[in-house]
Amino acid sequence: MSSASDRPNTAAAWIARLDLRPLPFEGGYFRQTVCSEERSPIARHGASRPLHTAIYYLLTPDSHSAMHRLPSDEVFHFYAGDRVRMLQLAPDGTGRIARLGNDGALGVEPQVLVPRGTWQGSELEPGGRYALLGTTMAPGFELEDFELGHRAELSAAYPQFAEELARLCDA
Repeated sequence: MSSASDRPNTAAAWIARLDLRPLPFEGGYFRQTVCSEERSPIARHGASRPLHTAIYYLLTPDSHSAMHRLPSDEVFHFYAGDRVRMLQLAPDGTGRIARLGNDGALGVEPQVLVPRGTWQGSELEPGGRYALLGTTMAPGFELEDFELGHRAELSAAYPQFAEELARLCDA
């Protein structure tokens, strides 16, 4: 039986334990854990996609998930660490801030859906040390599907979230 001292409790410990790597373009650290060999009949950019994919994803105070959107639903799962704030901007011009965590507090969820085509970006809540998350997508992720958001364009379309976009857009 393991003791609490055997379990990772820092970002660096999780990065080492799960062999996470910096995630290009988006930020944070990740490792793909599942990529279905079965292919989806949905074709994008001239090719089919894996039926489903999953990753580990870790945020630190020095990183964030830059605003981006994907053409498939993405489900975030909270595993360990401190709360995360996720900005979601819908195609209809509305938006919301979802909070991920596992402390059971009202309004904080251990699992959050990002519907396809929704702009999304995440960061630790102030004072957070790290957050270990997982994501699953179906059809699965392919790099060609990733679209990075730009601050000026998103701020013009969603002015009510300009403060959050200033933190979550790198350009």
